[in-house]
Amino acid sequence: MGERKAGMLSVGEVARRTGLTTKALRHYDHLGLFAPRVVSADGYRWYAEDQLATAVTIARLRALDVPLEAIRALLAGAGEDEARRLLTRHRAALQARDDRIRRALHSLDHLLHYERGVIMAMTEPQPPSIPDERELARTLFNHTWTLLAKESRSADEDERMIHMAHASRFHWDNVGDDQNRAIGEWQCARVYATLGRAEPALYHARRCLEYADRPGMEVWLVASAYEGLARAQAVAGDFEAARDARGRAIALAETVGDAEDRKIVVADIDTLPIP
Repeated sequence: MGERKAGMLSVGEVARRTGLTTKALRHYDHLGLFAPRVVSADGYRWYAEDQLATAVTIARLRALDVPLEAIRALLAGAGEDEARRLLTRHRAALQARDDRIRRALHSLDHLLHYERGVIMAMTEPQPPSIPDERELARTLFNHTWTLLAKESRSADEDERMIHMAHASRFHWDNVGDDQNRAIGEWQCARVYATLGRAEPALYHARRCLEYADRPGMEVWLVASAYEGLARAQAVAGDFEAARDARGRAIALAETVGDAEDRKIVVADIDTLPIP
C-alpha cells in the first residue's frame, strides 16, 4: 500500500465499513459513480471520512438490485418525485422478475414430479406443466400490475393489459371467493381508468362495490371499492360524484385496523385525479 494520506481511508477500510467490496469500489470509480477524494501518484485510492455516507447509500441500493444508472441519478440529487419514480420502476422490474422465477419454479416442480420421469417430461411434445388455476389468476393479476406501473406503454401493451385483467378476473370466478372477484373487478376498473375509458371503468367499479358490499367483507376492501368508483367517476368527468365516493373511501380507510392495509388504501386514494 502506498503512503497513507493524513485523515484518509484506504479502499480496504471503506470496504470494511460500508459492506462494499474493494472490487466494486474500483469498478464504481472507473464508471465515475463514486470516485476517491485522492488518487496518489502510485495509483492508490484514498477516500475522505465524509464520503462514507454515500458509499453506504450505494451499498444499500445495490443490495436492493437497483441499477447503477438509477443510483447515479439518485446520487446526482434527484428530488422526491424523481426518486419515487425511479424506485417504482425498479420495483416493477423486480416484480416481473419474481413472476418469471415463480413460473419457472412451478414448471420445474411439474418436471420433477412427472410420473413418467424427468427425461420423458422434457421430451414430451406437449409439456405436462399446466399451471394451477389459482396461480394463473395471481400471475395474470401481477402481470397486469407490471404493465400498469410502466410509465410508457405501447398500444399493444395496453391491449395486453386489458386482456390479462379480464383473464385474471375470469379465473377468480372459477376458483376464488367474493373477495377475489371484488379485487378482480377493482383491477379491471383501474386499468380502464388509467386508459381514460370511463364507461367500462364505471361498470367494473360498480361491480366491485356490489361484491364488496356483501356480508363478511373486510372494511379495507369496501374502502378500495369506493376509491375505484371515485377514480372511474373522475375519468367520466363527474367530479361531484367522485368527491362523494372519495369521502366515503377516506372515512372507511380511517377505520381499517391493520396499518399496512390502511396505508395501501390511503396511498391509492391520494392518487385520485380529483380537483
